[in-house]
Amino acid sequence: MKDDDKRLFRAAMTDVRRLRPAATRPQKKKPKARATFARRDEAEVLRESLQLRPGDLLVETGDELTFRRAGVGESVLRKLRLGQFRCEAEIDLHGYTVTQAKAELRGFLEAMVRGQCRCVRIVHGKGLRSGHRGPVLKHTVNAILQRTDDVLAFASARPVDGGTGALYVLLKY
Repeated sequence: MKDDDKRLFRAAMTDVRRLRPAATRPQKKKPKARATFARRDEAEVLRESLQLRPGDLLVETGDELTFRRAGVGESVLRKLRLGQFRCEAEIDLHGYTVTQAKAELRGFLEAMVRGQCRCVRIVHGKGLRSGHRGPVLKHTVNAILQRTDDVLAFASARPVDGGTGALYVLLKY
């Protein structure tokens, strides 16, 4: 039976001719992907985050600072204000210029997020020696923390930890 099937198949295929391969056009190589827009956008976001807005300068020397993102409960902020979270690290920005403080603060926050720290203390000072300009570092720290996505909430510290011259900061982890 197998021989009959082979013979029938060959008889049916006698007039069939092999197709010639179609002439193909050479394919152009795709250009390598470059993230020029992403880099430019990231640089613009960084530049904006380092600039103070007029509304950021409304903080006075003795003012307490508090901030919480949407989704962070009031009870969490209350515990933070009472110092009920253990601070795992601290940075003291006394004596820094605004430019130095921004760089130090950004590096500190990045390291703490990478190290999966939950709560840190930032000492910015009360700005008592800043004269008519008010608490310059306090303004700067307030603005940067509000613009940093990894910051869930922050509140002025208890008097024993620096009062209105320091902040407890709750980070994502």
